[in-house]
Amino acid sequence: MMNYYSTFASPLGMIYLLSSPQALQGLWFFDQKYFSAERQLKSAINDETPAILMTKNWLKAYFAGQHPDITQLELAPTVSSFQRQVLRVLSKIPYGQTATYQEIAAKVVAGKSNPHHYTRAVANAIAHNPLAIIIPCHRVIGTNGQLTGYAGGISRKKTLLKFENPFLTIKD
Repeated sequence: MMNYYSTFASPLGMIYLLSSPQALQGLWFFDQKYFSAERQLKSAINDETPAILMTKNWLKAYFAGQHPDITQLELAPTVSSFQRQVLRVLSKIPYGQTATYQEIAAKVVAGKSNPHHYTRAVANAIAHNPLAIIIPCHRVIGTNGQLTGYAGGISRKKTLLKFENPFLTIKD
């Protein structure tokens, strides 16, 4: 299957978008950790598919201070079933609010096991989120309220959180 890419100049730096003909597969900051998550980007064609155009419009609305809904986008990240569960929980964190890694783990395992045992696996799945900003991994904080890990960088995470909610208390 053919893949396509384009770029988007955001207030936080250049963003790389990857899509199939039908759906968005990835969105990364150019300089972030786990950029492209080992996908075959060299064979992607520089073109703006409908999925990419819709994502660019979503990003424009987001950075304009609107609260665009991710259900407007066709998303198809290539992830494991466990990571898909984690991304599903992440996508439900409301705009301008936060959740902890442990809270997410509890929702992912939903009473099946001790969520504490899954916290590292959840944190790893979040770190490898292939749809930055859209699947809001920047809204995840440590149990003590501190900012922890973000593949796009802690300063971007803080900026995104403050952008969404200027009154949010964030521990550095």
